[in-house]
Amino acid sequence: MGIQEEYSLFNDVCRVVDHAASHMDIHPGLLDQIKQCNSVYKFSFPLRNGDGTYQVIEGYRVQHSQHKLPVKGGIRYSSFVNEEEVKGLAALMTYKCALVNIPYGGAKGGVAIDPTKYNVDQLEKITRRYTSELIKKKFIGPAIDVPAPDYGTSSREMAWIVDTFEAFNPDVINAKGCVTGKPLSQHGIDGRTEATGMGVFIGIREAVSVKEDMQKLGLSVGLAGKKIIVQGLGNVGYYSAKFLEEAGAKIIGIAEYNGGIWNEEGINVDDIKAYQIENKSFKGYGKGKFIEDSKSLLTYPCDILIPAALENQITIENAALVQAKIIGEAANGPVTQDADRILIDKGVMVIPDMYLNAGGVTVSYFEWLKNLSRVSFGKLEKRYDMKKYDILLESIEKATGDSFSDEQKELIVKGASERDLVNSGLEETMVTAYHHMNGVKKEKDIKDLRTAGFIVALERIAISYMDLGIFP
Repeated sequence: MGIQEEYSLFNDVCRVVDHAASHMDIHPGLLDQIKQCNSVYKFSFPLRNGDGTYQVIEGYRVQHSQHKLPVKGGIRYSSFVNEEEVKGLAALMTYKCALVNIPYGGAKGGVAIDPTKYNVDQLEKITRRYTSELIKKKFIGPAIDVPAPDYGTSSREMAWIVDTFEAFNPDVINAKGCVTGKPLSQHGIDGRTEATGMGVFIGIREAVSVKEDMQKLGLSVGLAGKKIIVQGLGNVGYYSAKFLEEAGAKIIGIAEYNGGIWNEEGINVDDIKAYQIENKSFKGYGKGKFIEDSKSLLTYPCDILIPAALENQITIENAALVQAKIIGEAANGPVTQDADRILIDKGVMVIPDMYLNAGGVTVSYFEWLKNLSRVSFGKLEKRYDMKKYDILLESIEKATGDSFSDEQKELIVKGASERDLVNSGLEETMVTAYHHMNGVKKEKDIKDLRTAGFIVALERIAISYMDLGIFP
C-alpha cells in the first residue's frame, strides 16, 4: 500500500487554474509562470518564555506573484500553518486581486502557533520578531509587500507591525502604508471592520438582481423575502446577515460551532448576536429552535446558504443534501472541489469566495491609498461640497417659492464622510466585478462562476506580463 500524498492547497488551486485555462488561448509558458510562487521565505526564531525556557517559532511569508507591486495578503496565526497552505492562500490572493481589479500581486504570511495558548506579551514579542525578520529580507514595505490581518490576528497585531516597521525605517515617509487593517488611531480606515460582510451583501444582491439567472433557479429577482441560512456569526457572518436583513431578506437559520438556531419566521440578527455575546451560545434563546448538530443546518431548506466560518464545510458527504438554490462563499474554501461539481450538476449557483469575500482586500487598498496620500478621504472637499449644496438648495427655494424640510436639507447637504466614500468605492468594485465575471460565464457558456472568475483573473495577469514584453 502506497503512502498517501499529503493534501496541498497550493496544488488544489493550480488544478482550478488549469481548468480555467482550458477555456482560454494562453501560452503554456506564461501559464506556468503565473501559477508558480515568485518568492517563498520560511524562517525560525526563538521565543523566551517567562520561566526561562525557550521555544522555536516557525514563520512564513510567500509572495506568489510580483506581476504587480506591492503584493498583498494577510498574516495568520494558527497551529495548522504550513508552507503548502500559505502558498495556496497567497495564490488565491493573486487571483482575487486580479478579479476585482485591485493593483496588487498576491501574498500570504503565517506563524505556526495557536494564539490562544500565548499571553499578550508573548504575542507582541512574536509579532515584532516576525516583522523584523520580514524587514531583514525586504519582505515588507509600502512599495514591496503589504500584510493585513487574517485568521488569529487583528488590528492589534497590525499596530505592533507598523510600530516595528517605523522603528526600523524612520526615514520612510509612507511607513504607515506597510500594513493595512490598522486601528483608526494608527491611520486605519473607517469602514474596514464591516468591509468583508458588506462585500458579501453587495455580491449576493447583484447575483439576485439578474432576472435570467433567477428564473433558472426558480427564484424572484431581489433580496426581499429571500430565506437565508448563515454559518458562522463572527465578523463576516454577522455583518453579512445584518446587511441582508436590512435589505428585506429573512435570516431563518444561523449555525455556530457549539449549536445553531432555526426559526422559519425569521431571526433578528442584532438580537441573537447580543444573546450570543452574553451567553456564549444560542442555547436557551427563546425565539427559535436550538439545533445541537449545527452542521446539519447546511442541508436545511432555504434560498441562500452563506458559509461564513471555516473551510471544507460542504463536502462530498453532504453536498447532495444541500437544498439551497444559491451558495455564497463568504469564508475561504467552504466548498470542496468534489462538492462543487455535485452542486453544479444539481444546478446550484455557487458565488465563489475569490469574488465574494474580496471586500476586505478592496477596503485595505483604500487604506493603503489613504496612507500614501497622508490625508483622510473626504477631508479636503467635504465642507466645500456642503456649502455648494446649501447654496443650490437656497436657489431652488427662491425660484420655486417652496421650502425643503430640515430633514431633507440635512440629507441633501450632507458631505461625504470617509466611511461613505469607502462604501461607495467598495460597491463600485463589487458590482463591476460581478457583472464582468457573470458576463464571461455566459459568453464562454461555462457552468459555474468560479471558473469564469479565474478566467477574468488569468486574462488580467497575462496582460500584465505581456505588456512587460516577457511573453508574446
